[in-house]
Amino acid sequence: MREGRSSNRLVLSRPRHGPLRSGKVQALAPSTRLLVALALFTLAIGVGTVEYLLISELGPLDAFCQTMITLSTVGYGEVEPFGRAEKIFTAFLIVFGVGTALYALSAIVQETLEGDLRGQLYRGRERMRIGQLNGHTIICGFGRVGQEIARELSERGIDIVLIEAQQSQSERARKLGYLVVEGDATQEDTLIRAQLGTAPTLLAALDSDPGNTFTTLTAKSINASCHVVARVALPENVAKMQLAGADRTVSPSRIGARRMVLSALQPAAADFMDTIGTGRHGDRVLAEFEVTGGSGFAGQSCGDFLAGTGATLLGLRRSDEVIVDPQADRRLEPGDILMLLAEEHEIAALGRPS
Repeated sequence: MREGRSSNRLVLSRPRHGPLRSGKVQALAPSTRLLVALALFTLAIGVGTVEYLLISELGPLDAFCQTMITLSTVGYGEVEPFGRAEKIFTAFLIVFGVGTALYALSAIVQETLEGDLRGQLYRGRERMRIGQLNGHTIICGFGRVGQEIARELSERGIDIVLIEAQQSQSERARKLGYLVVEGDATQEDTLIRAQLGTAPTLLAALDSDPGNTFTTLTAKSINASCHVVARVALPENVAKMQLAGADRTVSPSRIGARRMVLSALQPAAADFMDTIGTGRHGDRVLAEFEVTGGSGFAGQSCGDFLAGTGATLLGLRRSDEVIVDPQADRRLEPGDILMLLAEEHEIAALGRPS
């Protein structure tokens, strides 16, 4: 089986941890106790204001102020001299309303303290889980492209860590269950916190070409063996990203244009490409296999390589040339990368030649 950067691209792995949906959402959402307390306090203010309007000669503003003075127990006194009815109602408002105000205040304080504590515990748990990862994929940027990348990789059971500078986007990613490192992807410290040293693949999907170029350059300076795929918007920046160390560059606009043309001219072919690109097809998976000098497969023909298996050879990449549906008598050479469609146990068996 291919080692190094491409081994994580085989659709054979299973997630080593479950989603972080539980706990995270609870930590960010207000508790029922707080909502009830605020509702009761608002009700007390409304009842007090309306009652003062009915039993006294206070105007709306004075009635509201008198209610707040009573509930807050600040002791400013009466806005206007009270009669018997006003005094009786004020006594009841003090007994029931002040208790409601204190309950609401205690709920707010408790929610603030517990919410901060839960947030700290969650962040600590998140950092610990990121620190335990090995062989994961790092995605820089959680914009429209980054979100689709994260979804695709998650569906394939691959561990991912997102790097996002905007807090709103970070929280959105956490709500979806992703591990997140908040920070600038172009900075070494941020990439180190995402465990770049043990990540065979990094996808630079920031919204700007300069950002992706600097991210690639920084990533390669930390982990030269990391396979970096960079998003590029302008064609003239492809060479710059390659000079920075990007192993692959991808232009979403160009790919989108090709896909639209294919859908218009050959819709069935477009559907087939979409199906192949999903990675899993029933019990079969799409995977890569690299022929190495010590694997025992170098020198064999493609037909001999597949003999005794139900695997389908879709293509072969040799250097920069991609050969679609290679002939059965084509000899394999060290460095050839085979694209296979097979069951998992068949691909695993190919990695253990006799």
